[in-house]
Amino acid sequence: MNILITGGAGFIGSHTADALIQKGYQVRILDNLQRTVHPEGKPNYLNPNADFIMGDVRDKQILRQALSGIDAVYHLAAYQDYLPDFSTFFHVNTVSTALLYEILVEDGLENNIQKVVVASSQAVMGEGRYRCNNCHGEDEEYLYPAIRLEAQLKTGESEHRCPDCNETLQWLPSDETVASPCNQYALSKYSQEQIAIQMGKRYKVPSVVMRYSIVQGPRQSLSNAYSGAMRIFSLALMFDRQPVIFEDGKQIRDFINIEDVVAANLLVLEREEADYQVFNVGGGVSWAVNDFYERLQTVVGKRKVPSIGNTYRYGDTRHIVSDI
Repeated sequence: MNILITGGAGFIGSHTADALIQKGYQVRILDNLQRTVHPEGKPNYLNPNADFIMGDVRDKQILRQALSGIDAVYHLAAYQDYLPDFSTFFHVNTVSTALLYEILVEDGLENNIQKVVVASSQAVMGEGRYRCNNCHGEDEEYLYPAIRLEAQLKTGESEHRCPDCNETLQWLPSDETVASPCNQYALSKYSQEQIAIQMGKRYKVPSVVMRYSIVQGPRQSLSNAYSGAMRIFSLALMFDRQPVIFEDGKQIRDFINIEDVVAANLLVLEREEADYQVFNVGGGVSWAVNDFYERLQTVVGKRKVPSIGNTYRYGDTRHIVSDI
């Protein structure tokens, strides 16, 4: 089977390529080597047995060339950043997905493609699912809070509160039915999900969406701010700088190792029952950010007292854990 991986030079893509090649698949990579992710160009870790095409997923001619002779696609190319260039998120993440299906249909390739696996994100779930244990009880409907306002964060109040009794809400793991995107990245990924599932069904292209939680492991880009807590804390310890933990550090997150992500990617490729579904891909364990930093210090063998509670980042979710 010949497989195309868009964004295949990246973190998840390159590991997926390695695993596929090891299993005997023929792999082609399409990547534009975005500078914020690959400041030194084509990475040395890229598998030499993979065919490499330098190009952008928004370029129809290049994407059409990359799809020639392909049996399955991992659409992992994505734009991730904290910059307010909103249109770029949709051009790269959403429009490229529409373009992928457009080419498949225009060129009559939809019957040749055995699977399209699209990378999405836990960010699609927004603030996630909550319950009020005080006045609602376990049998009441779930609550899905909106993004916390900056006015609230400025007071130092971090938690979501019940709109009826004002008690602190209890966070709950969020399953795949939860979709409440509240920033440009999440909105673009949710649109991408809908294109993949609906166009896949319409044109009988077996399609699967993978909602990754916070993926950790080797080959993460240290130059990309979106690489997350592991990058921030590791660089601080490496260069003997005081790390900054936003809010009180008690916010809950869900981390997953890259090896587990790759295993999930290969599983849906080989299983027909995965078709036309969205899957959470998470670690199954909740971590407070403070505890995550404590564990990292132990592993690294170096300690540095962090700055906690002195700042916040507007738009961050308070607690989010994928229900797997």
